[in-house]
Amino acid sequence: MVGHPGGMSRDHVQSAAPPGTHDEAPFLELLARGASADAYEQPVLLARAEGLPPERIDALEQAKRLALRVRAEMEGRRRREAELSALFETAHDLAGLRDLDAVLSAIVQRARSLLSTDVAYLTLHDEAAGDTYMRVTEGSVAARFQQLRLGMGEGLGGLVAQTARPYVTPDYFQDGRFQHTRTIDSGVRDEGLVAILGVPLMIGPQVIGVLFAADRRARVFEREEIALLGSFAALAAAAIDTANLLTETRSALDRLASANEIIRDRSAVIERASDVHDRLAELVLRGGGVQDVAAAVSQVLDGTVEFAEADAAPAAALEASRAEGHAVRRGDDWVAAVAAGGELLGALVLRGHPRLDPVDQRTLERAAMVTSLLLLARRSAVDAEQRVRGELLDDLLDARDRDPRVLRERASRLRADLDATHVVLAARLDGAAADADQEAAARRRLASAASHLAATRHGLAAARDGGTVLLLPLEGGATATRLARRTARQLGTAVHEAVTVGASAPVENLAARPDRVAAAYTEAQRCLEALRLLGRAGDGAAAEDFGFLGLLLAGDRDIAGYVERTIGQVVAYDDRRGTDLVRTLDAYFESGMSPARTKDRLHVHVNTVAQRLERVSRLLGDDWQCPARALEIQLALRLHRLSSAPHG
Repeated sequence: MVGHPGGMSRDHVQSAAPPGTHDEAPFLELLARGASADAYEQPVLLARAEGLPPERIDALEQAKRLALRVRAEMEGRRRREAELSALFETAHDLAGLRDLDAVLSAIVQRARSLLSTDVAYLTLHDEAAGDTYMRVTEGSVAARFQQLRLGMGEGLGGLVAQTARPYVTPDYFQDGRFQHTRTIDSGVRDEGLVAILGVPLMIGPQVIGVLFAADRRARVFEREEIALLGSFAALAAAAIDTANLLTETRSALDRLASANEIIRDRSAVIERASDVHDRLAELVLRGGGVQDVAAAVSQVLDGTVEFAEADAAPAAALEASRAEGHAVRRGDDWVAAVAAGGELLGALVLRGHPRLDPVDQRTLERAAMVTSLLLLARRSAVDAEQRVRGELLDDLLDARDRDPRVLRERASRLRADLDATHVVLAARLDGAAADADQEAAARRRLASAASHLAATRHGLAAARDGGTVLLLPLEGGATATRLARRTARQLGTAVHEAVTVGASAPVENLAARPDRVAAAYTEAQRCLEALRLLGRAGDGAAAEDFGFLGLLLAGDRDIAGYVERTIGQVVAYDDRRGTDLVRTLDAYFESGMSPARTKDRLHVHVNTVAQRLERVSRLLGDDWQCPARALEIQLALRLHRLSSAPHG
């Protein structure tokens, strides 16, 4: 047997016959032992060298591509798990904070490890000198670099401290955006750094320092790496703030040594703060949720703490808390914003505490920070589920997978029932974006809100054609119209913009007939366009809401349904009683809605005409002769004559 790179042998590849049955075997082995990406080429190269049939080689190529996709997904998940694990471990360190230097060193070490950089370091602001100084380094070898001080605006770090924004450069000495000084450049050159990423350490709106990750070679830092370093910076800032808080508390206790009662009160507050830190650390480690955090803080603060979504929290207090970086008072309540980066995720609201001790206030703020971490972790899991829901809906729309069993199994794993009656809805934003980036961000918010709504309703959602398509079950006697209006209202509230929603007629048996989803989506799009043309942006409707115009919008929907909705009660009354209400209506409209001319056409007394028209009013409603309804009724009468034998 001849050996080959990657551990593959000629006998092993040949054993993969017949074509298509075992082509994935060599790649599964490569996945199992964590081989490099290059090794996945070997089975294909060996097959070509052996002169295997083209269909075998094509099958191997397809298996290789699938295996590489699986490998990339596995690597991405391992990386995300490592990042979340590091964040949770650091949060746990904060809960038991005793040594600030040790915590800051751990943050720098973990940042260097996760970003795989040569050096990581942290600087702090010196208020007295008006500059920043090197506080902690990891991987540094140059003494002059470790003693650097950066003035505001000087170098990359000085610019980060001055602007409170992250900055990154793939090649520091070739980057003209920064104010280069001889001292800073000499220190950076001594250390041999080339690529540098710096993010601000923030306590509220105040920059207290900068966290860096740097390489001794040119490198482009990805957006995810910038966000990860920003998360570590938030934890570092919290550690510093907590240490300052403990220092302030100790000083206060020293000054109040003569007041035993005040000392006891202060001690009780500190004990509560320590208690909540321990409880929050335990919650994080055992995978607790947002409500668990609220319950734990409620017990420690001896009050009622609730989590409120961003759209349900007091808007002014929420914005003030985010801007100030602290909990703010609103009447007898306290509101602490739960935020990640620039995004508001909600708020923790402490009810009925008009006066709050500063330490308890910080406790509420720490709980809000832990809540944001939990929400980000939950979002990561939700994003994965949203992708799966979107892929299934894409398959239904494109009708690629017509196996009912497979479709039902995939839907069942998402708690969706394709045998139930559903409605397809097309949703689109109607606000004008300032630029392409803002428009893309708005579409992402809409897709996220639609996916969340679909998950709560056991449906599906996917981004499509510049908007979003949803497949939602029709429950509890609801109509397509009510579902469309409710969906427009819910999505609009979630994204804080007008969202227009068009709905299809109800569709059934989607697993066996996935082509019905595509047809219903086309109908929903037509309804959406009709709403926009009629100036009803931000509203929701189904095709049937437009009366006879619905026939034009609905495409292949049956005429009998329109006739039934419009004059069905009159037709049924004639069938039951043997009356001539339908023929009377025909004659009435043909006579220009004149009872006198109608009685001549029907050869009856005018009182008979009046009695029949009164019966029609009771069946159709008093407004049946208004112009809009009269037009619909006349169309229905004509369609009724064309599609069925005349009555009477």
